[in-house]
Amino acid sequence: MIVRWGLEQLPGVLDEVGVERPMLVAGTRWEDLSIPAAARWSEIPSDRISVPAGVDGILAVGGGSAIDTAKAASAASALPLVSVPTTYSGAEWTDFFGIRTADRLQVGGGGGARPAGIVYDAELTLDLPRSPTAGTAMNALAHCVEALYPGELDVARRGAVAIDRWLPAVLADGRDLEARTELLRAAGDAGQALALRGLYLAHAMAQAVGGAYGLPHGAMNAICLPPAMRFNAAVAPDAMTAVPAERVEDLARLGGFERLRDFGVPEADLDELGARAASRPGAQANPRPASSDEVAELYRSVW
Repeated sequence: MIVRWGLEQLPGVLDEVGVERPMLVAGTRWEDLSIPAAARWSEIPSDRISVPAGVDGILAVGGGSAIDTAKAASAASALPLVSVPTTYSGAEWTDFFGIRTADRLQVGGGGGARPAGIVYDAELTLDLPRSPTAGTAMNALAHCVEALYPGELDVARRGAVAIDRWLPAVLADGRDLEARTELLRAAGDAGQALALRGLYLAHAMAQAVGGAYGLPHGAMNAICLPPAMRFNAAVAPDAMTAVPAERVEDLARLGGFERLRDFGVPEADLDELGARAASRPGAQANPRPASSDEVAELYRSVW
């Protein structure tokens, strides 16, 4: 993976990857960047993206939804993907993706994208609102914690510790460029950890509830990570030492995320959500097997 810092590095990265006529996948808020492109796609997220003839690569600018949409296009076309992340999701590091409709309902997913380059620029995150800042950073923290389940991983522990340090500073002052830069660097570590180790129970829970109601993935991870950590503590104790579950709850509350009921999740649906989450790959890979009933109880603990 080619990784550079500074948006001025983007033309060079595209050149290194061999992309001359990129298809730009980005929401309309990024139109002012004036990035040259042979084609553009602005519906984010999207379950109907198509790649026109005449392009030789995919360029994503935005958060996880934009990058996942671009990864679907990359997988379908076998074209290389260069990402410019503007949140802390870490999606830029992996070849798998979720597919959501424009109203954010999950309708599928897949793999086979061809991520080839990343350009980070913290200045693009300075105007990121508080809720997606906190949510995507908590998603990154979940990547780090879960990557420690199979065993020690330096990049995961480093990312977790840095998120714990820098997220409060960013939430205190979103224009603090140093704090934004360090948080983005930590999110990059989290993305690498995700690519190396994959997803486990907290993500399965977050995906099931978020996909069912079109809720923000980061917010759902913030709420679901602490109960999943407690469930796994006996079988992966060292994973709990980078950022303890109690501290994760503090960070989640700082970001405004406390209970599933606050997001309109019906209590009557928790058993069905437990079954959906337990059947997801992340739950199946979890170091401690989790039944549908057990996952439903975890949901109830944060409802």
